[in-house]
Amino acid sequence: QGQLVESGGGLVQPGGSLRLSCVASGFVFGIFDMRWYRRAPGKEREWVATAPKLGGNTIYTDSVKDRFTIIRDSARSTVYLQMNDLKPEDSAVYYCNANGMRDYWGQGTQVTVSS
Repeated sequence: QGQLVESGGGLVQPGGSLRLSCVASGFVFGIFDMRWYRRAPGKEREWVATAPKLGGNTIYTDSVKDRFTIIRDSARSTVYLQMNDLKPEDSAVYYCNANGMRDYWGQGTQVTVSS
């Protein structure tokens, strides 16, 4: 059974940085697209970024372009989300997703951007 475990969330001031990690197990990491989503209070889940399988180009939602970087480490079956220049509107629970023959989701990690 596939599993995703996120970590790295926390409280950070505006303009700060965080790096989220998502460790995958129980499935063949290399044949799944890896994605990050987020859900802010009172809002619908929002797609943030994708690192495609087979080394395709990464893609981002417009609001995080040039601030966030998704990094795929196949040797460690891990995907990261490096978040720089964080803004209060980035506050949300961040979820890791593996999309392929099946969908796997992590439990989420809270990111709060506040002074």
